[in-house]
Amino acid sequence: KFWVQDPLRDGRQPLAKLLSSTMRRTAICLSSLAAVSGKVYFSETFGDGWESRWTASEWKKSDGTQGTWKLSAGKWYGNEEEDKGVQTAEDSRFFGLSAGFESFSNAGKELIIQYQAKYEKDIECGGGYVKIGPKLSDPTTFGDPTPYNIMFGPDKCGYTKRTHLIFNYKGKNVLKKSDLAYKQEGDGTSHVYRLVLKPDNTVRVEIDEEKIYEGSLKEDWELLAAKEISDPDDKKPSDWADDSMMDDPEGKKPDGWVEEKRIVDSAAKKPDDWDDEEDGEWEAPMIDNPEYKGDWTVKRISNPAYKGFWEAKKIANPEYVDDDSLYKYDDFGFIGFDLWQVKGNTIFDNVIITDDAAEADAFVKKWKALSEVEKAKKKEEDDKKAEEAKAAADSKSDDDDDDDD
Repeated sequence: KFWVQDPLRDGRQPLAKLLSSTMRRTAICLSSLAAVSGKVYFSETFGDGWESRWTASEWKKSDGTQGTWKLSAGKWYGNEEEDKGVQTAEDSRFFGLSAGFESFSNAGKELIIQYQAKYEKDIECGGGYVKIGPKLSDPTTFGDPTPYNIMFGPDKCGYTKRTHLIFNYKGKNVLKKSDLAYKQEGDGTSHVYRLVLKPDNTVRVEIDEEKIYEGSLKEDWELLAAKEISDPDDKKPSDWADDSMMDDPEGKKPDGWVEEKRIVDSAAKKPDDWDDEEDGEWEAPMIDNPEYKGDWTVKRISNPAYKGFWEAKKIANPEYVDDDSLYKYDDFGFIGFDLWQVKGNTIFDNVIITDDAAEADAFVKKWKALSEVEKAKKKEEDDKKAEEAKAAADSKSDDDDDDDD
């Protein structure tokens, strides 16, 4: 057994014990290092100097429909300065605003995109989503034609409501096969949106900490070509019967079947004073036929030759190519709001792009604190409106009673 001096303790320790202790301390250090290795690629709370970090779009400036942005905490807030976000300032306008950051790739990383949105009034028709994409050469031109990697957030027009989640793949913007739930109802309170994009090609969406979707990029978006296609050389046999029912070949219309719905009234007589020269040729009126039985149709029976719905056989699609890097983008360099809104006054705040869930969670805590205040103030307002409505109804009832007297 070898004994050595332990520099971290008084006295000597057996060599094997010292090595084991050192390895444990090293493992703890590495674990601690891993715990803090997450990175925030972008974050914004719209505090001092936000205008220098964001660029307003001029894409629609020439036709007079470009909206403007202002800083506001809205009608309900906890701390006015802390709760201020950037707000769409007019109705029936296009709004464009973007911020750049150091380009990065999400290869091998779990990427979190999160932001907060509050509709101060019902948007009626418009979006509250973000676009994230490669570095912009001129952010003043940011608008609908601008390429992006991901579009995420609420969208509504009339009865059509959904939370958008669109991924760009090989230059094509691909919508999810089925819509995600719309949670941005017009209640005047803030909602927090989180998208988690993972290296295993799965996606998770949370709104107000509630999971509304978790699934696969390969299965729920048509990013890849179909694995199988119908064989173009496979043809339906000429004797294939795909009608499950057929007319009864033995069915015959009964001899006494009457199909005439109206007949000439045989009991009608030409009036005595009818003058053919003045009144024209007299014709007996038509009446409902009492013998009428309706249109006759042959009875339908099961087709004994029926083989079912014919489909061409499936073959491997020669254009199908698997891709285990669907989630990966080589360049994220901007985030922005590119919106049309019939009714404005939408407030956005607490934007973050990170691979560290703890950093995103810190913004969720801010949303929770604000949400509690907003809900309490909304309840006060709703209760007051209910009381006023009841008082008005009671007053009208009293007036009606006085009129009766």
